Amino acid sequence: MSRLFRVYQKKRGNRRTGSRALGSFGELVFFGLFLLIGCAGLVVMVTTLLIPEWRVNHEFVETTCVILAKQIGSQDGEDGTLYRPEIEIEYQIAGKQYRTRTYDITGTYSSGRADKEKILKQFDIGKRYDCWYDPRHPEVAVLVRGYSVLAWVLLAVPGTFILIGGGGFIYRLLHWGKSAERCAAGGKATDIFERRGRAPSEYPSVPVGADMTNSPGTRLKYRLPISTSATWALVGIGLFCLFWNGFVLVASYFVTGGFFGPGKIDWIPFLILIPFMLVGIVLIGAFIRQLLITTGVGQTFVEISDHPLFPGERYDLLVSQAGRLQMNSLVVILVCEESATYQQGTDTRTETSRVYEQELFRRESFEIHRGLPLEERFQMDVPAGMMHSFKSDHNEVSWKVVVKGDVDHWPDYERSYPVIVYPSSSDEVGREGSRRI
Repeated sequence: MSRLFRVYQKKRGNRRTGSRALGSFGELVFFGLFLLIGCAGLVVMVTTLLIPEWRVNHEFVETTCVILAKQIGSQDGEDGTLYRPEIEIEYQIAGKQYRTRTYDITGTYSSGRADKEKILKQFDIGKRYDCWYDPRHPEVAVLVRGYSVLAWVLLAVPGTFILIGGGGFIYRLLHWGKSAERCAAGGKATDIFERRGRAPSEYPSVPVGADMTNSPGTRLKYRLPISTSATWALVGIGLFCLFWNGFVLVASYFVTGGFFGPGKIDWIPFLILIPFMLVGIVLIGAFIRQLLITTGVGQTFVEISDHPLFPGERYDLLVSQAGRLQMNSLVVILVCEESATYQQGTDTRTETSRVYEQELFRRESFEIHRGLPLEERFQMDVPAGMMHSFKSDHNEVSWKVVVKGDVDHWPDYERSYPVIVYPSSSDEVGREGSRRI
């Protein structure tokens, strides 16, 4: 645990960086609280509004009652006085008289006194009307059934917390330990640039890659960090899949009469649930696929002889693939991608295109034995004249080494290892010449 959540990371000369793991953990706690509040609010909404309404429509027993009195109840709210109709009724169950003040099962207060007065006008004192009582608690009865729009609208409140908290929580899990190339080009990390006598302030748009040189390799100088850990991806997908399908399962239980038990199916809510069910099936498939990849495919390590990279130079790479696998093929490629973020109306869109791809290594039809990982060492030429790594508010040029595995009778996998390509020497010479002019 101390290695995962140390307050400081590795010391580099006179510089000591703060722990990114600790910062990520703090964000996990923050979004986790949002998710917890949303789930708690959802439980309260379901138990106090949705389940009672479902029971009224499916389990309450019909009888008749006499109206004894009626009035408008009120209470003070934050935005003024709130109202609800209150009708006193009397009914008889198994020879026993019951008297209660009711209207609907929720008993919620809302604004608009005139609307409540219209409701009261529908009932005349002394006349008999249909009502429905709870067979478990006969003293509970209502004059109206159905589903209120307010209950479903109020679901947006905990739903917002769940979306923000769950989305942020999963995002942090999927990006735990992710390299700085995908983060904003901020902070201080001068060690990788000082090796070439260049300060990051000269190229403020080049991403900082301190985390890419924090881990020494076993055979080569550095071990590149993976962009997304398979374990964290599995945990994130699993949690989201569990929550989503749990909610769909509970909702399905109530709209299908307790899974085709007493009562009829509420077809309108059921039809609304169908897209959610389909998404749940897709999530289950994604979870199973990620589970197979995480448990069946061993770790993949990529080591490099130097970092950052420079156009026109050659580097050594070492790829190590563990596990017990019958491989159809293993391919390693160098990729450059360009992303552009732009505004389209009120939407913010990001488009990513692969502008360069170079196959570095390929091996086909071989077997990897447990405890004997495949290790292949080869060379990589960074093409001259290509755009260096770049990061701004609306554009990004990113480089990465991608390992693709085609496993026999198993899901294929792809793992990315970001690298930083620094401007070439000719770029610096040209800039120095323009300064003299």
